[in-house]
Amino acid sequence: MSSDVVSAPEKSRTRGGRLRGAAVSTLASVLAGALIFASFPPRTLWFLAPLGIAVLAAVLTGFGGRRSVSLKAGFGYGYAAGLGFFVPLLPWIGVYVGPMPWLALAAAESVFVGLFGVLGVLTARSSWWPLSMALVWSLTEWLRSSVPFGGFPWGRLAFGQPEGWLLPLASIGGAPLLSFGVALTGTGLAALALASMRRGGLRAFLGPVAAAAAASIVALAVLPTLPTNDAADGERMVTVAAVQGSVPRLGLDFNAQRRAVLDNHVRETLALAADVDAGRQPAPDLVVWPENASDIDPLRNADAATLITQASVAVGAPILVGTVLVNKDGTNSNSVIAWNGTDGPGERHDKKIIQPFGEYLPYRSFFRLFSEYADRAGHFVPGSGNGVVHAAGIATGIATCYEVAFDRALEESVTSGAELIAIPTNNATFGDTDMTYQQLAMSRVRAVEHGRTVVVAATSGVSAIVGPDGTVLQQTPLFTPDVLVSSVELRRTETVATRLGFGSELALCLAAIVGLGSSLLARRHREAG
Repeated sequence: MSSDVVSAPEKSRTRGGRLRGAAVSTLASVLAGALIFASFPPRTLWFLAPLGIAVLAAVLTGFGGRRSVSLKAGFGYGYAAGLGFFVPLLPWIGVYVGPMPWLALAAAESVFVGLFGVLGVLTARSSWWPLSMALVWSLTEWLRSSVPFGGFPWGRLAFGQPEGWLLPLASIGGAPLLSFGVALTGTGLAALALASMRRGGLRAFLGPVAAAAAASIVALAVLPTLPTNDAADGERMVTVAAVQGSVPRLGLDFNAQRRAVLDNHVRETLALAADVDAGRQPAPDLVVWPENASDIDPLRNADAATLITQASVAVGAPILVGTVLVNKDGTNSNSVIAWNGTDGPGERHDKKIIQPFGEYLPYRSFFRLFSEYADRAGHFVPGSGNGVVHAAGIATGIATCYEVAFDRALEESVTSGAELIAIPTNNATFGDTDMTYQQLAMSRVRAVEHGRTVVVAATSGVSAIVGPDGTVLQQTPLFTPDVLVSSVELRRTETVATRLGFGSELALCLAAIVGLGSSLLARRHREAG
């Protein structure tokens, strides 16, 4: 009887200690996600991403084995980190449609970070857990970029690193290797911190973080080999222009102003032509207009076609025109047409990776029950082709807006001969948010990944011209009509990342599966022993 009286307070204290420990771990997980968010543009605090991963890794290891972390708890901590990251990252989703889509997407994407938490707990007991844990981050990032509805790669660790010292890794293994390098740096830092707090810490530290140090050394060694914007032997320089016509007002109803938007881009192009005639600007070889610059189908509307022709003739160069085409079945194509003066329309790229819940709505009748904006989603259909459009003797690889987030879009374009990359985009529907800066960061990573100049043309900003080394050569402010003109290099050589394509991500995912298998076998042996 007395033992029961004594044990009850003991049990209570033990339970209280567990609850306090869980609360601390949950708060630390949310902090980890917030640190990763803070590393993303428009901030240049790229070094916070590995610190965020380090905090989350420490939680999943039970702070170096001081606490036991179950698989269920691992999911919870990962999910908390996901919310700490995605909730502040994605408010632009709901800027004009209310908080429900934003919070629903953040909650859904956090599931993948929760899955990382489960896998992270499984790998935490292995000798080389920093490496295994970084690999399972790559595995879950690939999964998140693939499913559902084609995936949502927004927020990959790589896309917060255009200023980071690991950026050169993108030229070797693309965005997947860059993300892995950041994750490995974070888990290595966690191993260092945890090892330093116990005896024999130095010996425990050397092995686990050696791979993280190697990643940094490789990135720094590759840095001097990155291409600049100077022409190499056999390659030529051309002059390109990006036109940002802006929109009369922001919001979902910018399409109601479609003639005004077209007029804005024509006016800015005619102003460029006047500057060329006056000798204030060099004559462009190619002009890039944004996505939705002409939401009036110029293949059906003679007035729109006349205006575009007038602008192209005046500036003396073909224009890559972002437009919306009406198909025979009543669906739409989000297209970029090479419009060459009086010759009119030439080759075109129809956007292949279209945005669910924006350009089309899966399960429309179901989602209509939750939001009055459901029927404002478009009826766009994906296009085909390799993403390369030829105009003025220039092979331009095009990734329209959302497509830039997906590895496969520009991989296909560059391997199909693209010498230059254009990213026409329309960010007017996302207001004055971080979205446009997050997207520009992706374009900078893609420039390094493929060793190509990238021309970003946005309706309302930010437009930019990015060198093959990821440097922003020119950039416009938001919500201001503007034109960028720059002499850029056309490249035909391929980076290692371009040649490997999906191979680098496949290798990382397979290595993660091997690491998980080893961890599960070791765990089974421990339980059997």
